[in-house]
Amino acid sequence: MSLPTAPLGRNGPEVVTVGFGLMGLHVFYGPEKSDEECFAILDRALEIGETFWDTSDLYGGNEAMLGRYFKARPGAREKVFLATKFGAYAPLPDGSTGTRSDPEWARICIDKSLKTLGVEFVDLYYVHRIDKNVPIEDTVEALVEFKNAGKIKHIGLSECSARTIERAHAIHPIAAAQVEYSPFSLDIEDNGVKATCEKLGIAVVAYSPLSRGILTGKIRSRSDLDKNDSRLTMMPRFSEENFDKNVQLVDELQAEADKRGITVGQLALAWLVGQGAFPIPGTTKIERLEENAGAAKVQLSKEDVEYLSKLIREAVPAGSRYAPGVGGPLYEDTVERK
Repeated sequence: MSLPTAPLGRNGPEVVTVGFGLMGLHVFYGPEKSDEECFAILDRALEIGETFWDTSDLYGGNEAMLGRYFKARPGAREKVFLATKFGAYAPLPDGSTGTRSDPEWARICIDKSLKTLGVEFVDLYYVHRIDKNVPIEDTVEALVEFKNAGKIKHIGLSECSARTIERAHAIHPIAAAQVEYSPFSLDIEDNGVKATCEKLGIAVVAYSPLSRGILTGKIRSRSDLDKNDSRLTMMPRFSEENFDKNVQLVDELQAEADKRGITVGQLALAWLVGQGAFPIPGTTKIERLEENAGAAKVQLSKEDVEYLSKLIREAVPAGSRYAPGVGGPLYEDTVERK
């Protein structure tokens, strides 16, 4: 089975327009899934042509699980456009954790990820969070070194400012900028990131495109989540104060989805694709995987996208996307290189 594809950025590789974020299989959204459960989901992803997979060295045992999967499924690696990341919540000299994107740490991380994944290269390597103390030019030059050595194919940035993107791109073409982008998270439309990516031909990869599941329409109560789910404590939009207000906004978008015979989640994903973005929703359920992938086949006209954008602008969600101190540096810039 095949799904629609598009170039990842100007003259970039062809990837499916709706990818698969793997974070939730191991961290943050309830108990870690077993290999058996994960393998079944990944098998089905390959069967339906969902081949743009996104992970990170931050996501618990996710890279290690993928390594076991590729070993158990000969030929699977060749079918996947694989992205991973480094630099978030790294160990610091004082024993704490923070952001590191210096070349020395980058070299340690890429070799560790390749070994853990059991692969010779990754297709896309992101700087997961931007270290404001390291000139972005230094970091990108290290990633170019990895590319020249055959360890990575393309370079990406995550949660960076428009200025950071411009500076990085001046050193080497950046394939993708990964940011939170959804009908409930429109920051990149206002802070210059989206415009800069469009100007430079850089793909926008949208993580949490369903606003951590609330835009699926399937979470109707806080009690629908596991008691250990981080959304209950770390995501203000899921707080007792805000949750019901946000469900009402989802219901408003649901009405638009009903008119088109699709789910509200598919509407949100198709709207992002219509904006030129590549959403990477995650899930732990095969039926949700199939539903999300189906959004790639939803056809929205330019007029549909503009109309929905107006409605989405008016539907302001209650609460910020992260609680204070959570999420690491967002839309960060770095010191200038001397």
